[in-house]
Amino acid sequence: MKARIRDFIHTSDDLFFAVTSYVHPEDRILSFLRYIPDSEGERSLNSARYSKVNSELAYTFLEENHPAYLHHYEELGVLMMGVPHERVDNILKPEKRLMDIMESPTDQLLARVVMIANTLHDAAGIPYSSMGVSGSVLPGLYDPLNSDIDFVVYGLRNHRRAMEAFGELKGDPESPLNGLDEEQLMKVYRKRITDDTLSFREFCWYEMRKNNRGIINGTLFDILAARDWSEIQGSWADTTYEDCGRVTVECTVSDAIEAFDNPARYLVEDVRVLEGPEAEITEVVSFTHTYAGQAREGERIIARGKLERFSGRENGYRVVVGTTREAEDEFIKLKDLRL
Repeated sequence: MKARIRDFIHTSDDLFFAVTSYVHPEDRILSFLRYIPDSEGERSLNSARYSKVNSELAYTFLEENHPAYLHHYEELGVLMMGVPHERVDNILKPEKRLMDIMESPTDQLLARVVMIANTLHDAAGIPYSSMGVSGSVLPGLYDPLNSDIDFVVYGLRNHRRAMEAFGELKGDPESPLNGLDEEQLMKVYRKRITDDTLSFREFCWYEMRKNNRGIINGTLFDILAARDWSEIQGSWADTTYEDCGRVTVECTVSDAIEAFDNPARYLVEDVRVLEGPEAEITEVVSFTHTYAGQAREGERIIARGKLERFSGRENGYRVVVGTTREAEDEFIKLKDLRL
């Protein structure tokens, strides 16, 4: 079964999972529980009601009700969620969902999805076949008045072109796509930052230049990256990782084409270890959306996180930012940012 990041899975147990990887074990699709049946839930679909679950509740719910979706992988030493093939009812594809919406948008939120697609197609030349919509809109568990739009662009270079186009459009009073104001940025900041690693001024500076998040007629949208099938390489567990302690480094970004992927990945050079073990570090990766797109090619950065040795298909060392959901005392920052 083929599935990639941004896809959703509906299972035979009436659960909805979001796919979390491009490569998977032979018997299941790695994914994270997002929506569960709940007669008192705030989301509805085909006369049934569902609730969205956070990380803690997702694990608890599966442990108590559906342990088959949890598996401990000895090769990685972690407990992970995944949908066994025999429990896959349907793999929901963002690109197909967008095509269906474009044929007949049935409410104001879906009309805005179409408007984003048309705008990026016209301004950046992105083919409609290289776009999709994920999040709550994909399974139809959205609120037309309050839900955000998780808009997907397939192909890492297509995604970069889309963000460059939005960077120009958001300053055009005739454009339907606008940037975030300070109040909206504060809401995001309070949700994302739980310590003092980034001040609000710093956070705003980085977010404003990323050009991956905006507002369309009052609705928040994200321009999310996903790989084309031709960009997906490797196989499940072809690389293993070893924790080598905490580290802070100063380095130069040599390649940031994967900066908005999941995980975000920066190839780096001219690395100087400021704190922690010495190692030949070649990349910095982030598992938290806060530090996706944080730096560009040629920029000198400071990164703090976990040092990992990876071996298998490739060998080397990397700095991992976002080892916990809150990513406290972990960050990626420009070395010489002056506000």
